[in-house]
Amino acid sequence: MRPLRYSINVTLDGCCDHRVGVPDAELHRNAAETIAQADALIFGRVVYEMMESAWRPVAETGVRPERMEAWVEPFARTIHTAKKHVVSDTLDAVDWNAEIVRGKDLAETVRRLKSQPGRGLLTGGVKLPLALAQLGLIDEYIFVVQPRIAGHGPTLLSGLANVVDLELVGRREFASGAVELRYAAR
Repeated sequence: MRPLRYSINVTLDGCCDHRVGVPDAELHRNAAETIAQADALIFGRVVYEMMESAWRPVAETGVRPERMEAWVEPFARTIHTAKKHVVSDTLDAVDWNAEIVRGKDLAETVRRLKSQPGRGLLTGGVKLPLALAQLGLIDEYIFVVQPRIAGHGPTLLSGLANVVDLELVGRREFASGAVELRYAAR
């Protein structure tokens, strides 16, 4: 059975806004390694569209916007080639090595995906992981804690109905001061 991992950057005050993190080569390399450890990614529509618009052009053309550093290219290639399942009731079609999963079929589909042999599945974002956590489907939580206080949201798993007990299974410190904490669901 493949585990489902949830990976997210979060500030010390719980903010999960991708714009407030401190990106650097080491963190992008770590993120690419995390993606490469999964057989497939499970994204909601918003994260899928955001990732596709940011990383697909870089991976396909090798040309990156002026604001992007060269060290993002391996991450772009890794996410580009990954198999993707997109949870959406509004999209009619997807490409970028992706297939649509309808929201009403989420629990059944994720259980089916997890039952297949392989290294694991990976999800990210805010809304979809909340739904997956509510269903008890996340096996491992990977929080990359940024050394910042954002003072605004969205916040990590806001609205979770039940407590999820976790066990620390890994920790990694980065030169930037960020710390990756890996927890297994008990």
